[in-house]
Amino acid sequence: MRNARLVPALLLAVALTSCAKSDSDPAKPNAWDGFVNSYLDQYFALRPDQAVGAGRHEFDGKLPDWSPDGLAKFGAFLNDQRTKALAFDSTGLDSTRRFERDYVVARIDRDLWWLESADGPHKNPTYYSDALDPDPYLTRPYAPLDQRMKAYTNYARAAVTAAAQIRANMKGPVARTYIDRARGAFGGFADFFKTDVPTVFTSVTDSTLRRDFKQANDSAIKAMRDLDAYFESLRPTQTESFALGAEKFKEMLYKIERVDTPLDELERIGRADLDRNVAALKVECAKFAPGKTLQECMARMAAHKPAEPTPVAARRQLAALKQFILDKNIVSIPGTEEAKVGESPPYMRWNFAYIMIPGPYEHDMPSTYYVAPPDPKWTAKEKADYLPGEMNLLFTSAHEVWPGHFLQFLHANRSPSKFGQVFVGYAFAEGWAHYAEELMWESGFGNGDPETHIGQLSEALLRNARFLSAIGMHTKGWTVAQSEKFFRDEGYQDPTTSKQQAARGTFDPEYLDYTMGKLMIRKLRTDWAASRGGQASWKEFHDKFLAYGGPPIPMVRRALGGNGALF
Repeated sequence: MRNARLVPALLLAVALTSCAKSDSDPAKPNAWDGFVNSYLDQYFALRPDQAVGAGRHEFDGKLPDWSPDGLAKFGAFLNDQRTKALAFDSTGLDSTRRFERDYVVARIDRDLWWLESADGPHKNPTYYSDALDPDPYLTRPYAPLDQRMKAYTNYARAAVTAAAQIRANMKGPVARTYIDRARGAFGGFADFFKTDVPTVFTSVTDSTLRRDFKQANDSAIKAMRDLDAYFESLRPTQTESFALGAEKFKEMLYKIERVDTPLDELERIGRADLDRNVAALKVECAKFAPGKTLQECMARMAAHKPAEPTPVAARRQLAALKQFILDKNIVSIPGTEEAKVGESPPYMRWNFAYIMIPGPYEHDMPSTYYVAPPDPKWTAKEKADYLPGEMNLLFTSAHEVWPGHFLQFLHANRSPSKFGQVFVGYAFAEGWAHYAEELMWESGFGNGDPETHIGQLSEALLRNARFLSAIGMHTKGWTVAQSEKFFRDEGYQDPTTSKQQAARGTFDPEYLDYTMGKLMIRKLRTDWAASRGGQASWKEFHDKFLAYGGPPIPMVRRALGGNGALF
């Protein structure tokens, strides 16, 4: 899944130096507002990739400075802004600004954890790969194509410098799965820079623009190919060492998501949810595929393909999902925006499904839910196997659009806080979207049909396996092979998915957030609704929850009056 707004960055701030003394008093609410407004500009200057994703196109064509001096400057900035944010005494701010102050600090802690504790710039290629993505220039029609071509040309020039910085920062030995990830990312960039990006700009006829584009793009292709080759050259010293260790893993959970639950308790909670879903799967498979193993039952569900091409099927599903939300009064749908459905552009077909949502600084821009067709070079069987099952696609559509990410960002875009509009955290975003899948089934979607429920459970079991595998690999000494086996045997995933997901967990330890976020939302809903009429109050709960934008979920729990355990 992909969402231009789901960024692993921190909102940062600097105090206004030009204000009068009375306005710069940290106890004054107007000083805090100035702090928030100013730090967005300061932060975007250091992370222009995030600015472009948010729709601040004055930063087009720029990339972060990842040199040693640039990284040191970013770290100093984060630490300085954290100190300044904390200088705003919470007793001198109203409740809204106190919440936002804590949100800012939590986001700063997130960036600092990846920069310093995890040492991402020197260890993890994913620290760079998302920032290098030129997607806004290629798929987002925020400006005429010739203007976006010029922006991409500047980006391509910046990518050459970035590639040299990445190579200098990431020296061996490097974990095997990190090398694989780096090669997939940087080698993949080289391929689509060469093959697919030029097709985006074919209608631009200006000879100077085309000349500059070709020169810059050729240089970027070479830089990415050289970077790809560099990571392959690290193979002789590759390791299987990737684990954060229990202390850093616990630190990650608190610094990024404000979760302080002990690891053994967290593991018990995750195991209980997996067991709950397996028990439900057994019941449904006994009806849907009697006499078959759970693996065979899941395969049968996946073999039921939509009758129409995937984009047409997705449009049909979205209409049904939205109508169900309205009929059942599950959550408010603010505004009249709709998500289009499109076939993924060639350079994004490595990702089966994702949604592109405009940044909060952009207006009257479409959101598009992309689904990828099979590669035309594949055999007929490979093409057939690749196409999603009806129920796989259904819960992907629920996750990405109704009532998942798209609906979530309709609410976030209407947050009174620009901070809440711009940045939505991992557990909040993916937790909500994953929660949304189960919410549809709980609310009666599918009318009790076992195949529909198996589709929902297959997604839940995948996320359960991520949750437990992240803990296992990073705190309990699991190998990648052990994780892969766990996905197959206890998550009931196919071999290809299991291999991919085990590798992902080494460089994306936060992928436990899908289940962790879902479980925190479910617990908060239960506690909140207990004195408000139970399920009858769910809509009110959903609207209140989504209004916060996307902070760490424990913060929302406190704001809604919740005490006690997070799970």
